[in-house]
Amino acid sequence: MIGDQQIGVGGVVLGAEEKRLLNQVIDSNRLSYGPLTKEFEEVFAKEHDSKYGIFCNSGTAALHIALAALKEKYGWKDGDEIIVPATTFVATSNIVLHNNMVPVFVDVDSKTYNISPPWIESKITARTRAIIPVHLFGLPADMDPILSIAKKYDLKIIEDSCECMFAKYKGKKVGSFGEVGCFSTYISHFLVTGTGGFCISSDTELVTIMRSLMNHGRDTMYISIDDDKGVSKEKFEEIITKRFSFEYIGFNFKITELEAAIGLGQFKKKDEMICRRQEIAHRFLKELKNLDPYLQLPFIPEDRDHNFMLFPIVLRKTHKRLLVSFLERNNIETRDMLPLLTQPVYRKVLGVDIEDYPVSKWISESGFYIGCHQYITDEEVTYIIQKFYEFFRVWQYIDVNI
Repeated sequence: MIGDQQIGVGGVVLGAEEKRLLNQVIDSNRLSYGPLTKEFEEVFAKEHDSKYGIFCNSGTAALHIALAALKEKYGWKDGDEIIVPATTFVATSNIVLHNNMVPVFVDVDSKTYNISPPWIESKITARTRAIIPVHLFGLPADMDPILSIAKKYDLKIIEDSCECMFAKYKGKKVGSFGEVGCFSTYISHFLVTGTGGFCISSDTELVTIMRSLMNHGRDTMYISIDDDKGVSKEKFEEIITKRFSFEYIGFNFKITELEAAIGLGQFKKKDEMICRRQEIAHRFLKELKNLDPYLQLPFIPEDRDHNFMLFPIVLRKTHKRLLVSFLERNNIETRDMLPLLTQPVYRKVLGVDIEDYPVSKWISESGFYIGCHQYITDEEVTYIIQKFYEFFRVWQYIDVNI
């Protein structure tokens, strides 16, 4: 029976291709950076309209080294400011603090939940250095006005695309608009490798710095054990002297060939995966539309894709906890819709007031999400829809039908 097992917000099934590639890695006795990681980086970057890809151990690590590399390249100082949406996962702003910089929050759009471009300019000061737009829940942010603002004030852009992959905004792939695009391959995301993340960029100098920072700050002449193979005698001698040469105070954000093997196997099924997610989402949109007086369902602007990493819902009426508790009791997993500025640590460290961000306050109080991934069956989709209607019939005494 469906209700006996939780329908989660994410999942993973390792198919025949993932297992074949995993066995290839195991048989090679090679776990460090190798041919599968290199291939994964190349195909992922090309798919997102960029020259270079760097596969690291998390989306958070990708964001961290992206900002650290920009800070290094452009000589930014501790205390400089970075524009961040007021609704996002904590990693987006945590990495600003970890780089000794200051997150400056901007409220989000009430329909897309992404950063609201009209409110960005009022937050820009002489110390603003970059904007981190987040492509939330699988929906690209409104990049044209953000790019215009960045150009006007000479700001850099790091795209936090950890919740969005393969989607287009006006025909161009997410992650390719700014200096760096950052992605996650964690569970419940699109390509799932267990843990993992990506930086993509077409800036050769920036990529060199990021790859170094990911590897303890090591000279990028020697990152892989293959780098001293098939080179001239002079080059070989130079590499020997630089194997333990470190140019930056770096980090250990490396990942293994095992995760790359899983990622490559899943990459080959990306079109099928996105199609299924969109199919499930459109069923939810169609069959829950009678609940529009009570629920704000996802909005899809005509100029971009929505690839539905998750299915976000904001209540117009009824206290969120009543509905969430009902769904959870019926084994439909939910998560709060990324409350950020209400977090105890942010109130303590930054002293931010959620009242200054009315849309984010509303989302924090009334928003949650459910799963929309390719492993949810048609029967489970029907069950979820039925449970929504059951709740509103019982708790709101309304006459609604599927």
